[in-house]
Amino acid sequence: MNKKVVSLCQLAFRAGKVSYGSRLIPSIQTRQAKLVCLSPFCGKNRTKKLHDKCAFYHIPCLTLADWDAISKKSIQSFAILDEGFAQAILEEMKG
Repeated sequence: MNKKVVSLCQLAFRAGKVSYGSRLIPSIQTRQAKLVCLSPFCGKNRTKKLHDKCAFYHIPCLTLADWDAISKKSIQSFAILDEGFAQAILEEMKG
């Protein structure tokens, strides 16, 4: 994965512009989430639920390969709440 994507995700964590855990699904439903990122080790049920929620609310959902470099916490998915971070990550993933 691109190192710039990792650094953008780390910056979003430091800036407090992420939602994870029990706040993840409500942030998708209220459309606060601009991008949802999943670990490749996320369970099948959780992955399907998040993909379905993101598809319904028209929020991009990515599976990121280099998960250990992004977060040292034991989380499997998170949402980026800032439009700028989300657009920068999506542009880096396309390019």
